[in-house]
Amino acid sequence: MKMELIPAIDLINGQCVRLTKGDYNRKKVYHADPVAMAKQFEALGFKRLHVVDLDGARSRHIVNDSILKQIVQTTHLQVDFGGGIQTHRDIEKAFDAGATMVTVSSIAVMNPELTFEWIKKYGADRLILGADVRDGKISINGWQDNSEMELFAFLNQFVNKGVRNVLCTDISKDGTLQGPTITLYRQIMKVYPNLHLIASGGIADNEDLEELEQAGIPAAVFGKAFYEGKIDIQRLGL
Repeated sequence: MKMELIPAIDLINGQCVRLTKGDYNRKKVYHADPVAMAKQFEALGFKRLHVVDLDGARSRHIVNDSILKQIVQTTHLQVDFGGGIQTHRDIEKAFDAGATMVTVSSIAVMNPELTFEWIKKYGADRLILGADVRDGKISINGWQDNSEMELFAFLNQFVNKGVRNVLCTDISKDGTLQGPTITLYRQIMKVYPNLHLIASGGIADNEDLEELEQAGIPAAVFGKAFYEGKIDIQRLGL
């Protein structure tokens, strides 16, 4: 596939987990050792990894930077890291631990000026704007809270500042294996054709990935479909 394929590791209590629709009470542990899991992804031929610090997202500060550091030190994967990045100290810890890119989401809603500072300091190419969407509006703090920020208003202020990497998750689909919201991603690409848009949420199988690719979506993150054995790795052409 030409579309960039990015497997995900979500961290709670040092383990690889998946939530359903962002609900911490609907957690399933898939692997006790995220570093071993990252090595497995690399062995399969993946070049990039999406790591989410769910402990950090909920506690509003980075928690699992030590696991990030271990993954970076023991693989050649390009790791983008998010979850709990809300202060200068948080983003510095993530980059110091070896993150290639950092995903900012809640802080971009609550303090856009600080996020603009980071764009200037680190460069727009090292930041991913996390657009976590529920009913057309952005959710924050590990999806625990809803904001009043509309998706396109949110995107617009950061695209105007040079941001090109956007990770968009439809929370209603995340972890459900019900298929991605392709109409949403098409709408975003129509408004912002130069975005490196990363689709996330609901991917169930190879057919979903192929449909996203055919729709012109540049990249996709998937987790549960892989862990549940629903992705045929051979068909991906890694």
